[in-house]
Amino acid sequence: MQSVWAESGKFKSHDRLGDANTDVLVIGGGIAGILIAKLLKESGTDAILIEKNKIAGGVTKNTTAKITCQHDLIYDRIYKNFGHEATEKYAAANLQALNKYREIIARENIDCAFENISTFLYTKENEQKLIDEQHAMQGLGFQSALVAQTELPFPIQAALELKDQAQFNPLMFLSELTTDLKIYEDTQALSIFGNEVTTNNGKIKAKKIIVATHFPFINNPGYYFMRQHQERSYVMALDNATIKNAYLGIDDEYYSLRSYGDKILFGGMGHRTGESPQDCYDRLQAAAKSCYPNSQINCMWSAQDCMTHDGIPYIGNYATSLDHVYVATGFNKWGMTSSMVSAIILTDLINEKQNEFADLFSPSRMNFLASAKNLVVDGLETISGLANRLELPNEKLLEVEVSKGGIVMHGDEKIGIYRQSENV
Repeated sequence: MQSVWAESGKFKSHDRLGDANTDVLVIGGGIAGILIAKLLKESGTDAILIEKNKIAGGVTKNTTAKITCQHDLIYDRIYKNFGHEATEKYAAANLQALNKYREIIARENIDCAFENISTFLYTKENEQKLIDEQHAMQGLGFQSALVAQTELPFPIQAALELKDQAQFNPLMFLSELTTDLKIYEDTQALSIFGNEVTTNNGKIKAKKIIVATHFPFINNPGYYFMRQHQERSYVMALDNATIKNAYLGIDDEYYSLRSYGDKILFGGMGHRTGESPQDCYDRLQAAAKSCYPNSQINCMWSAQDCMTHDGIPYIGNYATSLDHVYVATGFNKWGMTSSMVSAIILTDLINEKQNEFADLFSPSRMNFLASAKNLVVDGLETISGLANRLELPNEKLLEVEVSKGGIVMHGDEKIGIYRQSENV
């Protein structure tokens, strides 16, 4: 199954990289890594990008490619957990990212089906949540309004419109963006030791290293496998169906919709990765037929996204003990704006420039009230998954005290676990 974007970007092939030296090494050839390499080049910084397969694959080619500051009910969530100043910073960072796309596309005259649109959050039963979201957005410089009528093919209780947002074809955009960058494919980073990255082809020495691999590949330090989880969602491109703007439902049963040319991208049926509910495509197809009886499926695909505990991406130093290594992950299904936010922040950090948003997105942040519940859930899910997959022996589990976490060896691998009770 391939996405609607799969055949649209024309990328040249790139050589493998063996031993090398560079000022900055970017690991990961998705949109985040490419944007980071692009802005570093514009700042005059020498950077090399490596990708283990081919660039613009994986999550990047499976996005719905909405470039929006409207990230579900994010502003009410940040306002309640972190306060108004943090909410302002999140809004400003994403608005800056949206405008940076506009600047690059206009300056370089990139043909990528870029359109200015409105985005909507809609509900059939939770209007108060939209009222709270709009309240949190007041004073942030957005043009938002609650409306009762939309172009959706089903009745709603209310929708929150955010004007002056955008959408595009990400592969057409990236195929133009990558023509003058130092990119190497089929080069997989295996480990980082000091300033040296070992790959499947050799060793690369870099003064600074950026990990932009969707899910960070170094477990310790950082422990990102305990600090975020992954969710999978499904999308279909429908022929013979039309819509002008972009929509996302906030209810338990929700759909995501946007136009692309003469098609609609119709998504939904999201779930935590590993739960594996049955017949997601069949149920999504039934929903699409109910909404658009005359439509036909052009193609279908799925995407997997990293979800952080507090809804804010991790962008900044990988860990306090690795001050020369940086990370961009946990985009919470909003990879287009979050990738550009990452590129802007990390370019400033690499060049030792002050960035007003870096503290909000810093991976070392901790807000216990915002994170505790999800930290426990994610930790237990991770432990359960590891225990089921790795079949850790009881004596290994007993090495960790009750109600505490720790690191145990499983073969040659270090595993982070949390022990909930005396029983193992």
